[in-house]
Amino acid sequence: MKVVLAYSGGLDTTVILKLLQEKYNAEVITLTLNLGQEKDYEEVEERALKTGAIKHYNIDARDEFVNEYVLPALKANALYQQKYPVSSAISRPLIAKKLVEIAEKEGADAVAHGCTGKGNDQIRFDVTIKAINPNIKVIAPVRELGLTRDWEIEYAKKKMLPLKISESPYSIDENLWGRSIECGVLEDPYQEPPEEIFKITVNPKKAPENPEIIEISFNNGMPTKINGEHMNPKEIIMKLNEIGGKHGVGRIDHIEDRVVGLKSREVYEAPAALIAIEAHKDLEKMTLTTQELQFKRLVDDEWTNLVYAGLWMNPLRKALEAFINETQKRVNGEVKVKLYKGGMICVGRRSEYSIYNKELATYEAWSIFNQKMAEGFIEIWGMQTVIANRKLKMYGG
Repeated sequence: MKVVLAYSGGLDTTVILKLLQEKYNAEVITLTLNLGQEKDYEEVEERALKTGAIKHYNIDARDEFVNEYVLPALKANALYQQKYPVSSAISRPLIAKKLVEIAEKEGADAVAHGCTGKGNDQIRFDVTIKAINPNIKVIAPVRELGLTRDWEIEYAKKKMLPLKISESPYSIDENLWGRSIECGVLEDPYQEPPEEIFKITVNPKKAPENPEIIEISFNNGMPTKINGEHMNPKEIIMKLNEIGGKHGVGRIDHIEDRVVGLKSREVYEAPAALIAIEAHKDLEKMTLTTQELQFKRLVDDEWTNLVYAGLWMNPLRKALEAFINETQKRVNGEVKVKLYKGGMICVGRRSEYSIYNKELATYEAWSIFNQKMAEGFIEIWGMQTVIANRKLKMYGG
């Protein structure tokens, strides 16, 4: 049997690589995607080959990740339970897609991943893979063999696997759109996260004493410039991570509902995601009508819930994106965001599609709004409410 393994180079997937050979009698091809993680990819390849992989693929998928996954999430203002910018969730279908592509190219019988039976990622991988190619078998050794971290460490030592086994109790996943941290003391939801877990955001106490205002330009709902400088989307995300992280912006700590029914305590760092989404939502409020905004919130939530729950391949996602993309044709303009000591606030916005009209909104004498029109509007607007209360007073209820 030939298997393509999604390989990060860490303890879990290195142990799985060896177990696939021993327990499943498989020839293993490893695949590592660069989605913005800071790691030595040559070292990862060397470790895979030393552990017994017959071939290794290292793919820089950052641009594809941003253009095909991050930007749709931004346009949908994707914040699961109003907190988590689905950073890991949107990376899984891309990894699954590449697993299938390599498996088909290499004539493999199966693909494998290192997900546990408790998390969301197993759903995201399994459903996406089966939706793309139902004939490829999915192997999940952690779930199937009941692996634990303690057992994996002992196994790695016994087999003398080429690993630097970390004593860190944390499980970390990262890409350009965010960084997630789990396990260790974080499993106590009353315990404040220790400063040591954060990597891309400084402690707000140590952030600059002076606030910084940045201007983000959007075209069709997508960021195109920072402070007037044209950048591609990947560069914009990297720049926002740098600026936001410097000011301690982007830390998230919340209780999250997993798809499998568990509640979990999740900690994230996502400066670029939170800044970009906040600016994008602000510009939408200026350029979209009340009715569009109200309905889009429902669409955004449904899009986010689908993606979080591993249903990237569900046809409903594309249908929702058709509506979202239609609204984005007028989400053009600039937003100014002030960053200071872990906080951020939009302090200015402008757009040629702005529905805000100063001549109508101003309280100055030169306003063109006829205030007498409000009298008739109020009578009609409140008619049923007034009548209903009149009847309640007459007949009770």
